[in-house]
Amino acid sequence: MRRRRWANRVPAERPIRRLHGAQIVLAGFAAAITAGTLLLMLPFARSGPGSAGLVEALFTATSAVCVTGLNVVDTAHYWTGFGQLVIVVLIQLGGLGIATFASVVGLAMLGRLSIRSKLTVNAESRGEGLAEVGTVLFSVVRISFAVEAAVALVLTARFAVGGEPLPRAAWLGVFHAVASFNNAGFSLFGNRNLTDYVGDPFVCLPIAVAIILGGLGFPVIGQLLRHGGIVRLWTMNTRLVLWGTVVLLVGGTIYIAVLEWGNPHTLGPLDWPAKILAAFFQSVQTRTAGFNTVDIGGMHQATLLGMDIMMFIGAGPASTGGGIKITTFGVLLFIIWTELRGEAAVNVFGKRLSRAVHRQAISVALLSVAVVIAGTVALLLVSPFSTHEVFFEAISAFATVGLTTGITPRLPAVGQLVLVAMMFVGRLGPVTLGAALALRRSHILYELPKERPVIG
Repeated sequence: MRRRRWANRVPAERPIRRLHGAQIVLAGFAAAITAGTLLLMLPFARSGPGSAGLVEALFTATSAVCVTGLNVVDTAHYWTGFGQLVIVVLIQLGGLGIATFASVVGLAMLGRLSIRSKLTVNAESRGEGLAEVGTVLFSVVRISFAVEAAVALVLTARFAVGGEPLPRAAWLGVFHAVASFNNAGFSLFGNRNLTDYVGDPFVCLPIAVAIILGGLGFPVIGQLLRHGGIVRLWTMNTRLVLWGTVVLLVGGTIYIAVLEWGNPHTLGPLDWPAKILAAFFQSVQTRTAGFNTVDIGGMHQATLLGMDIMMFIGAGPASTGGGIKITTFGVLLFIIWTELRGEAAVNVFGKRLSRAVHRQAISVALLSVAVVIAGTVALLLVSPFSTHEVFFEAISAFATVGLTTGITPRLPAVGQLVLVAMMFVGRLGPVTLGAALALRRSHILYELPKERPVIG
């Protein structure tokens, strides 16, 4: 009898499976993309007759939510004012993070957050703790809107002085300010993007500054606001991001300027101040933004290869940018340097690096390489374009950059759907996506004997 009662009680006590934070983040992004797709398919979202096709709407919505900037249609002429408004709202949602945005709304309405909501925000923003999530969320929104408002005012003034009517200048300023801070390369100047302003510092520099700030990541910005230039109070994360950003921006500017200085299709026709500005601007864009002031398709293949590397590295963690993140790349460099020196512990800026971080960095890098290679192979199978063109497009999609050699609109529908998948995976991150799709986690309570294979 006891055995029978116990058997009958087991099913009733079986725990109900719940979604963990990463799965909720994935569902939030998918819901935003679905809603954006449906809104863009409305007849009054398209400027031409009829409504947008499913692929065009899905691609645009994914590119906006994933703050990429790749396009299969001309944003300025294909979409109406309503369609452009949908795009800029999706960019803002994607930049802040669906989970972050929803949690801020809930915090404002209820005055508090549940532990479950805090865990969800941590999964999205890579937060360091639960106690200050509410404060952090409001700081994120405050910083975002402050930077976007400042850049919008500068751009509005510039476009108004340039002859645009004030309402049009204001819309251009707001749209490009939101797109730049959120590292999305959408532009309302048609297929020209920002090429008409290649030598204009009043357009290029505000946009570049917004992209750099958005790419630093909110933890870094918050720490700089608290501690300023007191370096000893900076965390390892802040130091890696700041040093990595400076090296990539300066190195990228020099690299592009040297290789493209005499190229008649890019920097060649410009005077030397405009060449330096254009090289710097394009170096900034490889940090996962996507605007361009020169013809990317006209660049030398060697330049594009260097930009591939910079796009793959990307921006800082918990930022509006993508890529494998500067910290991941920096950790890998320190691991290699430690191995070359024959040391046991990896030390970074006077601190010992956790061994768990070693595994995370290697996992992120290898999974990202696998996704890019798989996407490149898939695009080569369905399109007639060369390897270097397809490879550039695949990295741009995965790293949520938005730079293009011009082949994205000419890809077949199946190729564009491949890029949609790569943007989605790249925005969430291979590790986050894998965790969200995992059925369960198991904890091994024992360790196996050690053995070392021959390496190299």
